[in-house]
Amino acid sequence: MSFQSIPGQDRVKRILQNSLRTDKVSHAYIFTGPAGTGRRQVALAFAQALYCQVLPDDACGECLDCRKVEHGNHPDLHWVKPDGASIKIEQIRELQKQFSYRAGSSGLKMYVLEDADKMTVQAANSLLKFLEEPTSRVVAVLITDNGQALLPTIRSRAQWVPFAPLSRQTMVAALQAEGHPSVLIQPAVRLAAGTAAARELIQGNGFAEIRNLVIQLTKESLTRLPAAMLTAQQKLAKSELSDQLPMFMDMLILWLKDMVRLNLGDRNDLVYADQSDWMAGQSLSYDMKHWVHCLDQAIELKKRLRFHANPQLVLEKMLMQLKGV
Repeated sequence: MSFQSIPGQDRVKRILQNSLRTDKVSHAYIFTGPAGTGRRQVALAFAQALYCQVLPDDACGECLDCRKVEHGNHPDLHWVKPDGASIKIEQIRELQKQFSYRAGSSGLKMYVLEDADKMTVQAANSLLKFLEEPTSRVVAVLITDNGQALLPTIRSRAQWVPFAPLSRQTMVAALQAEGHPSVLIQPAVRLAAGTAAARELIQGNGFAEIRNLVIQLTKESLTRLPAAMLTAQQKLAKSELSDQLPMFMDMLILWLKDMVRLNLGDRNDLVYADQSDWMAGQSLSYDMKHWVHCLDQAIELKKRLRFHANPQLVLEKMLMQLKGV
């Protein structure tokens, strides 16, 4: 995997490629940012570029070392993931043991810690000693959603590399090229920070069904509220919706943002563009205050779900709010 094959993150790629060109690679990096922004792919491309025998600042993908990294069997590259819920001290000790052996022809050893913020305190302290006193030429990459969750002493010994959410246009173009339906791409790119995360949503269990349910329940709420209540009750009773209610609320919030736009007469960049004719008519049945209030309520109710509010009450309250009851 080359840097050029990864969409977006131009600043990150520039930092890493400059360090390779000038032979100023840091001994440790923290790749921090939202899931789906390409942190793992960049770590893999960086590893390939470090070991590549052909190119000075990227991976050729053809040489023996590049192929070993890509296939996960390079003897000097170690990839550590949480064992269960956390990265444990035994895993860091095993890493230290591996690093006590001599590196191959490059003289460089590298390790990547995924979900590095999930290290136990003991594991983090053990890693700190490893960062302070490497036994040989070592490059470390710590991947985390939240770099601030790492020990301050670890943060101070590593170069901070922030990953920004990909632009919506970049994600849309990539997902369209893969042939995903536009009606699913539009909500996915607004709910995910990167192409991989958006793809996972689209391909995930029930994403298309939840979108259809948002359309069904909003239509029923605005025209036949008792039918909407019955539909919601049936879906929750069958447990189809219970686990997916936070996602439903996310999709409903996107629908409400479309209603605000349509109330203002703006049809650009709609998530539910295929429903715009019907939605435009309904949006004018209420004034702007109603839709803004519904949007505030949806955001508030979604927060309550995190604190274990009753799913049925949350959904019923939201549907009544839409109707203005």
